[in-house]
Order: sequence, then C-alpha cells, then structure tokens
Amino acid sequence: MLSGGIFAPLTQFGFIDTTGDDAAAFLHTQLTNDVQHLDASTARLAGYCSPKGRLMASFLMWRAGDAVRLMIAADLQATVQKRLSMFVMRAKAKLADATPALTAVGFAGDVRDALSHLFDAMPDGVHVKVDGPLGSLIRVPDAAGRPRFLWVGPKTEVDSHLAALEKKLTRASAEVWDWLDIHAGEPRITQPVSEQFVPQMVNFDVLGGVNFKKGCYPGQEVVARSQYRGTIKRRTSLAHAEMAKAGDELFHSDDPGQPCGLVVNVASAPDGGVDALVEIKLAALEQGSVHVGAAGGPVLKFSPLPYAFPTEV
Repeated sequence: MLSGGIFAPLTQFGFIDTTGDDAAAFLHTQLTNDVQHLDASTARLAGYCSPKGRLMASFLMWRAGDAVRLMIAADLQATVQKRLSMFVMRAKAKLADATPALTAVGFAGDVRDALSHLFDAMPDGVHVKVDGPLGSLIRVPDAAGRPRFLWVGPKTEVDSHLAALEKKLTRASAEVWDWLDIHAGEPRITQPVSEQFVPQMVNFDVLGGVNFKKGCYPGQEVVARSQYRGTIKRRTSLAHAEMAKAGDELFHSDDPGQPCGLVVNVASAPDGGVDALVEIKLAALEQGSVHVGAAGGPVLKFSPLPYAFPTEV
C-alpha cells in the first residue's frame, strides 16, 4: 500500500478559523504554544488545557490569510469552538467552523512530482508551510521512513484535483493517515481521551507543542510544574496489540489491580491487529507485561519511537 506515493482525503479533522484584530493575541492566552509570533511560513502543534492542565484538545495551527486556523479532531471541533468562544469577552476575535469549506488531504512517500503540479514550492522542514492559490501545503513529520505532507484548501478546488491525483498516486483511507501519525509518534487528542493527560504525558513538550516561556494560559501552572519539578514519570509509547481502542486502560502483570496507562490513538496495522500510541508509567516498561483492558487482556508489544526523550538531568 505504501510503496510509491499515496494520498488520503482526511475526514477525521475539523477546522476552527479565528479572525479579527485580536485573533492571535486571544489564542495566545488560551493555548499551550506561542500564537503571537506564529509567522506565515510555519505551522505549530498546540494544546488547549483545562484549568487542571489536562489536554481537552490538540491542534496543528497556522495562519491562513487573515485567520489563525486550528486543525482539530472532528469529534471535538464543536465543543472546543464553543468553549473557546466563551472566553473571547471584549477581544476583537471571532471563531468560526471552517470545516464545511475546506478539504484536507494527506500525502506520504514519493509524492513530490504530484505535488509540484499543485504548488510552486515544496516545504522542506517539518512544520514549514507554503501557500498558493490552492491553499496551504505543510510538511509534517516523516513516518515509517516516508516524507509526509498535508494539503488543506478550499473544498471545491481541492476536490476538483483528486481525480487527477489518482492517476499518479495510490488513494488510501483516512485510517492509513492515522497509522502514519501513530508511527510518527504524534498523539492526537480525540473525544475518548479528552482531559486525560497533561501535555508531557503525550510527549507534547518533546514535539514542540508547548512553549514554556510564554505567558499564562489555562492550566499553565500545572504544566510548568510537571516540567520543572524533576522527572516526568509518564510518557507515550508506540505499541502493537491484537485489539485496542482509544480510551482503553492498560494493566501491568505485576500490579493487575490498578491501571498503569491509557490507549491514546489506534489504527489497524498492515499485518493484522492494531498499532497504537499508549500513555504509560515509564516504570511499567521496565519488566513484566502490559495488557489492554484487563490484566488478562491482549498483550502490548512495544517499539521505539522515531524520537528520543530529553535525558533527565
């Protein structure tokens, strides 16, 4: 499936556009990353935390014309847009659901030739963005040894090019993109795991999704404390199991009575079973076995992530 190049229309995402003179300043006070200094050629990961520092949602964000655009799991889009809107108060900022007007397409593998017919330039570094008449093209982290790109543009324009793309690339399902995100080690907050993790538990500090120098946002004190009080005891790892779903609890063979982690994201694996990103106590990885759902549930087989954690000082 992944030999050559693939493209996958992505229906699992929704979009929130924030416009107005204070759009960036407002979002800057709400999200875990720097929105104020987000330039036109960059996309950034960010999270939206509860006052307790738990991620209610995660985003990829970038500037689209005069809007700051947030790409979010579709099952959280309406709730998060409504909640963010409650805090606009006197700020000159307006949030709108941009999902019906946009199409997102993911590309992986040998796709440069196909994309060069759509965009004049290619974004070379991770989270570098180029814009053109057909929307935005963003380089996203490689996965399974393949370069990846995300194209988001006006629905009518993007949809009109899909048939031509089928002549050059293999069309894949949206779930293949989820599988690639998992292998890139990039967790996505969806409805079943909303408000379960501080950003470090899903590696957001390592992935550049948290700016520790910026000013206040909801939950900031908790997130900062987790970072500076010493070792981080829980992280997200890559694993394979016969079956699992987002939100399933994990149990360790040595301590079957209480959960040691939670399944974050899941996608069908090419050779059967599922690949998953799982949040887990680091101590649970040292010995024994970890199981999904119960101590006698499917066993997890762990693989290394494509990035390293900072060495604890």
